[in-house]
Amino acid sequence: MPAQPFTTVSGRAAAMREDNIDTDIIFPARFLLITAREGLGRYAFHDRRFAADGSEVPGYVLNDPAFNAPPVIVAGANFGSGSSREQAVWALLGLGTRAVISASFGEIFQSNCLRNGIIPIVLPEAQVSALQHLAEQGATFTVDLEAQELQVEGLQPVTFAIPAERRLALLNGWDETDQIVNQYSADIASFEVRQRQTQPWLYPEESAA
Repeated sequence: MPAQPFTTVSGRAAAMREDNIDTDIIFPARFLLITAREGLGRYAFHDRRFAADGSEVPGYVLNDPAFNAPPVIVAGANFGSGSSREQAVWALLGLGTRAVISASFGEIFQSNCLRNGIIPIVLPEAQVSALQHLAEQGATFTVDLEAQELQVEGLQPVTFAIPAERRLALLNGWDETDQIVNQYSADIASFEVRQRQTQPWLYPEESAA
């Protein structure tokens, strides 16, 4: 499923200072039986947001109206570790999050983010801590993928790295199939021409014509 094109996203960021927030925290395993991708935002961080009786947990950042649908999360180190479940990323998208800033990410989670329209921004731990403080103060965060910059009120723009192919895919909202077609269509067409010449039996409908 193609992701929504990403150019810039802006708004208040939710600070999550805890390290090792794994995919089971982001999307608890008991919800994995839900097969639909849409609507998973309601389960994001479910057991941090809600007590056993369904009431909201006082003081949790996502229960604050100012941060309950954060376009950006500024997280502790090793965010998204653990299970490879892609639903964790889908739940973040459903929550409204399009970028996560951390000193480090779970490797599979980071890859899933890039394939699904979320930018995982890796910055030094001290810088992340400073950004968490600004997020808690209500600063506006802007992620500009075209410029590859993070802009935060009161700071000079911070550049971030992202693989060139994934940046192109995110800017265009391409899924992996779209990316292959749009970047390699000429090579694919050239290969098919050569194959028709050297292996015509693979194209029986053309031979019959």
